[in-house]
This record gives sequence, C-alpha cells and structure tokens, in this order.
Amino acid sequence: MLTTGEPAQNWAGNIIFGAARVHRPTSLDALRRIVSAAAHVRVLGSGHSFNRIADTPGDLIRTDGMPRRVEIDPAGRTVTVSGGLTYGELAAELHAHGFALANLASLPHISVAGSVATGTHGSGDGQQGLASAVSRVELVGPGGEPAVLDRAADPDRFPGAAVSLGALGVVTALTLAIEPAFEVAQWLHVDVPLDAVADRFDEITGAAYSVSTFTDWHSGKATVWRKQRADREGPADRPADWLGGRPADAPWHPIPGMPAEFCTPQLGVPGPWHERLPHFRAEFTPSRGEELQSELFLPRPAATAAFAVLRDLAAELAPVLQVSEIRTVAGDDLWLSPAQGRDSVALHFTWVKDTARVLPALGAMEERLLPLGARPHWGKLTTASPADIAARFPHLPDFRRMVLDHDPAGQFRNDWVTGLLSAAEPSTAGR
Repeated sequence: MLTTGEPAQNWAGNIIFGAARVHRPTSLDALRRIVSAAAHVRVLGSGHSFNRIADTPGDLIRTDGMPRRVEIDPAGRTVTVSGGLTYGELAAELHAHGFALANLASLPHISVAGSVATGTHGSGDGQQGLASAVSRVELVGPGGEPAVLDRAADPDRFPGAAVSLGALGVVTALTLAIEPAFEVAQWLHVDVPLDAVADRFDEITGAAYSVSTFTDWHSGKATVWRKQRADREGPADRPADWLGGRPADAPWHPIPGMPAEFCTPQLGVPGPWHERLPHFRAEFTPSRGEELQSELFLPRPAATAAFAVLRDLAAELAPVLQVSEIRTVAGDDLWLSPAQGRDSVALHFTWVKDTARVLPALGAMEERLLPLGARPHWGKLTTASPADIAARFPHLPDFRRMVLDHDPAGQFRNDWVTGLLSAAEPSTAGR
C-alpha cells in the first residue's frame, strides 16, 4: 500500500488536489482501515475529470492497486468487475471470453467506477449511458464497513446508487450487463454541411449503431463518424456524397494536429467491438492532457435550437475551442444521470488549456444553452451555480435524502458535493 503526502493532480493538470494524504491500497482490509481512520475521504479514478469533484482536504484514495476482479456469469449475462479497472482492461478480458458491453465511451483509459459515478456515456440513439449497465454496487462505506446496493433487492433506491458522485463510499466492484461479442466497422464522412446536421439530425444519428459528429461551429462543416454494427446493420457501406459530404480517404483524428494513429481503425475495416466503439486506441495516450473539457446534455428536441446558438457564438468560441462533438444518449431512470427521464443530445467541447480564457466563452455559451434545458456533465467544467445545477435534476432531493441516510456524518462529502446537496435542501421560506 502506498501512502504519500505529495500533491496529486488530475489528468489535464488543471486541478491540484488539496488532500493531506494520497493512498493506493492493495487489499480490501487495507482500504477498510484507511476509511475507518479518516474523517473525510474522496476517491480518484483515472483522473479524467476537470473540476473538483474528487478533491478533499482529507484522504484521497486510488483504487487501481486493489486486487483485479473480472467475474463473468455467462448464464446471467453479467460481469462483476473491480471498480479501479479501466474499460480498456475490462473490454479485452470480456472479448477474450466472447462477450461485450453494449457501449463504450470515446476513451478506453477511464476507470469503470469513476465513469459510472459521473454519468459518462458513449453515443447512439438506442444506447444509454454507461451507468445504465450497472445492477449491483459493492462499496466500503462510512467507518470502513462494506455495503451492497442492488437493483433487484432495492429497486426504489437503486437509481440513486450508480451515478453517485462518490458520495456513498469507495466503490470496490460493480456488476454490469454484458452480451455476445460483435464486430463494428467505422466510416467517416467529411465536409458535411452544418445546415444538413441541423435539418436532418435524426437521419444522421440514426445512420449507425453509434454516431458522433465533430465540428468547430465556425467553418460551416462537420465530420460524421459512423460506427456500424455488423450483426445488426448488415455489411458496412461507404455512401458517396452523403448529405453533401464525402467519404474520408485517410484516417483522421478529431483534434487538429494530433496523429491519426492514436484513433481506432477507420475506413470501414471491421473489427472487434472494443477496438471500434471507442474513438481512441487503448494502447496509446490520446493526447498530452493539453485541454479542458465541458459537456451539456439537452433534451433531444432542443438540438436544432442549440445548434443555432452555437453557430451564432462561433466567432466568440473559435479562439479557445479545439473541437466540439455531438452525440446522442437514450434516456434512463438513474436519478443523477444527465440523460435521466429523456432522450438527450450531448454537446461536448474540447477547449485549449487556458482556464482564464475558456471560462468567459463557456459562460456565454451556457447562458444561452441552459435555458434550453441543458444539464452539465458531472466531471467537466461548468459556470453554472450549484443551485442552477440542482434545479435541473428532479431527483436530486431524493439523492440528498439517500446520502444523508447512508452517510450522515458526511465522511464521503467534500465542498463540491456539499454545495450541490445544500442546493437541493427543501426551502424553509415561510416557516
């Protein structure tokens, strides 16, 4: 077990954590001892968040040193996996046994527990966020005591257990739904007019199992990345002049200037699901962390209005925006999922690594998109206040009650979580 007083930082380096101690336990007993002795605990996954969701003045725990666990139940179509494992590690193991996850995020390098806890997602009209695959959560709770949250055993409260913001304890394992392995082929269509993206949005997002659209908003053009599933959509095709664009004739990276070999194979070459659903290869670091990220989830019917806002703001965004990605996420029942209760369009922004310059542009954008019903991603930058965020998640009061019941002393809360839950506290006005 490693315990250190040295400061830790997130992947991008824009956050230096204030933890007094950083721990990397290598056993469940060691983890329980750390938690039982700590006044305040937060967990750091792969560090791919861009705000202070994982920060603490107390003890910061990394779980990637815990015993590796991948237990496949072929009959039940589930896998139980240690929370510190990355999706890339899990996917390779599943595929070797003939199984798959229904969806993956663009990066396979992110931890399973951290991704689930923050509502991370992939893309596809019929694909829910990654946390929707979870049916059971094992964790070390207050005082170092183990706990289990199970959808079958407690269906009324389980929707608050998966996307939990780390407020319920240290997740040691999750049970996820799996399915038989499948193949995917990727096609890119470049120079698709943004007018076509707005006017024929349903056609574009429904053109494959998983679809992402990239743009800078000011060029008037987009690149559409179709991930076509062989067992459901038939042979991959390469339509010419699709929606006014053209098929790519060479591999491509979404961020200008980055090597295309960092990306998963394109140009219609079929391959295993875990080597195509992510945008980036597990064996490469996709970039050097020289970026900041934000993301907003809007009700799908608001997509056209949101595109108009972003095109109107294009000149203001251009100096600090590297690329923007448009994805779709199916609605789910998880209380703090950004897609809870509604099919959503997710608007992702990769900014230059300059917080002072990015925040004014982000604020101008959110000022116009938040009134359209936008919900910020839990792990990324936002200028929205805790009260404004709380108002967008109708089940946040339910989650607050669950947290106070499970961890009344607030051992797993920090200022970031406390501010959010306080904003969900019932008003005392008029009492």
